[in-house]
Amino acid sequence: MPETAISTRPLRVGVVGVGVMGADHAERLANRTANATLVALADPDLARVQELAASYSDVTAYADPIELIWDERVDAVLIASPGFVHTEQLLACISAGKYTLCEKPLTMDAASSRQVVEAERATGQPLIQVGFMRRFDPEYVAIKQLLDSGELGRLLLLHNVHRNKDVPDTFRSEMIVRDSLVHEVDVCRWLFGEEIDEITVYSPAPTSRAAEGVLDPQVAVFRMAGGGMATTEVFVKSGIGYEVRCEASAELGNATVGLGHGVFVRSNNRWGGDVPDDFRVRFGTAYDHEVQAWVDATRRGEITGPTTWDGLAATVVCEAGLESLRSGAPVKVVLNVC
Repeated sequence: MPETAISTRPLRVGVVGVGVMGADHAERLANRTANATLVALADPDLARVQELAASYSDVTAYADPIELIWDERVDAVLIASPGFVHTEQLLACISAGKYTLCEKPLTMDAASSRQVVEAERATGQPLIQVGFMRRFDPEYVAIKQLLDSGELGRLLLLHNVHRNKDVPDTFRSEMIVRDSLVHEVDVCRWLFGEEIDEITVYSPAPTSRAAEGVLDPQVAVFRMAGGGMATTEVFVKSGIGYEVRCEASAELGNATVGLGHGVFVRSNNRWGGDVPDDFRVRFGTAYDHEVQAWVDATRRGEITGPTTWDGLAATVVCEAGLESLRSGAPVKVVLNVC
């Protein structure tokens, strides 16, 4: 266990990547996270990272993320860089013995995700938490507790909606699966408590707002290992706002989150807002809780929340989803134990 993990002083955190997500996490760590101190930032865009670092007190700016990872002043690392550089950065964090919160995806393909899982396991010490923040959102936590209680009986179906108001035209069809649908992959695995056995991704006639060649929206259908099913609509140029919902249909009723007022339950003949522009508004509290939970667990020398295995499972499902998107046919998910 890293010596700093059980330290009584604030956890010294370095953030890798200072785009929208990384800058948001830097502000969160600097101003809204207990028992943590922002000490370093890294991004290949040196001018940008230096400008952001200068807005905080005593924060070192690096152009090379690996230098930040090996900095002795950094106890733990939050990775918010693009997915294609995660493998190198995560392996460096494991080698350095640094607890890490890594934004999704874990890596870009199943082979590199397995490499990370195996490298972490070789140390004998779990070090990496994957940033599936829905598990920390109060509404999702509440529906998970409701389903686990058995009050509504066995979970049969999940229906998910994941809509963005707009994305850049560089956001391609494959990214809709790998960067958007991946969240619902984790949600379905978490709420059902089992793996996804098969995925089919359908692409209706695209919106006229989609860039040339981009299949948007998409509809994914999961068959769960225990026989349940899940559907997910992903629509990244919906023009509505950032709208994320999940409806669980169980034997004795159903429950919905994402309507803006907690878990909405319909059962036994009873039932009982604005749409934000930005994911940081909808899931701001979830990110706060996620980072705080990671900091607290790291200081205890533990991992909380999604693990590298969860990251690997999501990557494998999305890889199968991309194959289905190309072929239009169902694809079996093969999740071999490492």
